[in-house]
Amino acid sequence: MTDYQTMPFHLETERLVLRPWAESDAPEFCSLLAERGEGKPPEERIRKAIGGFLAATETTGIALLPIVRRAEGDFIGYCGLIVGRASLEEPEIAYELFERVHGNGYATEAAAAVVEAARVTGRERLWSTVGTWNAPSLRVLEKLGFTRDRVTTEEKGEVFWLTRTLR
Repeated sequence: MTDYQTMPFHLETERLVLRPWAESDAPEFCSLLAERGEGKPPEERIRKAIGGFLAATETTGIALLPIVRRAEGDFIGYCGLIVGRASLEEPEIAYELFERVHGNGYATEAAAAVVEAARVTGRERLWSTVGTWNAPSLRVLEKLGFTRDRVTTEEKGEVFWLTRTLR
């Protein structure tokens, strides 16, 4: 395995701050996950998950980061790099934002910052997986230069696999 630089864990854009997780993010993170339609997870479970995110960051050098709007100071979602369905050498970009902030360009802005953070680690390619039904997320990825690689069928339906070269 090639050694990569650790990705920056604090990213700022014109309107957003992406920063490491804090235990205080648990209530809002629970509310975000509840928007998936599978109920609101127990806060204690999410606090443990946040601890797991922080521990994984220490060993992998990549991170999923909360997104906070600069002006409002509110948690609106997360964006970052994960192993996911990919690998540590070619990680997957992941993001999820509250429905109330969709359509404002926040996902594109946050993901662009994460793509740049991935590039400076020395990696050559990123992956993303997204349900074929999720046209807004596909638009975000295509704006960022991701191209479709293949389609697979999973338990919840068809999934597009997209890639982006970082060099």
